[in-house]
Amino acid sequence: QVQLVESGGGLVQAGGSLRLSCAVSGRTLSTYAMAYVRQAPGKERQFVAAVRWSGGDTYYTDSVKGRFTISRDNVKNTVDLQMNSLKPEDTAVYYCAAGRAYYAIYRYEYDYWGQGTQVTVSS
Repeated sequence: QVQLVESGGGLVQAGGSLRLSCAVSGRTLSTYAMAYVRQAPGKERQFVAAVRWSGGDTYYTDSVKGRFTISRDNVKNTVDLQMNSLKPEDTAVYYCAAGRAYYAIYRYEYDYWGQGTQVTVSS
């Protein structure tokens, strides 16, 4: 079993920055990818970014490219999402998720989920 615990959400003004962190515990995830997925009120969940646990290749949805950076630390077993130049449309609950690499990156299918953390960007 895998546990994902997130931290770092909050309220920030447009143009500001926040850093989310996801602590990973349980089984090893060498064949997995870690992702951040967000859900805004009244909208479906949206893939934001992913990183392969082994190798560190990263993937982003177009709307966050150049503003968000996902990274993983294999020693600390954490996955972070650095969010810069935040916009009001980035407001959502952000979830950390883990899935087998192909499914997580290309099919947005995940086996494990964190509890979610609220990110609110004011205009």
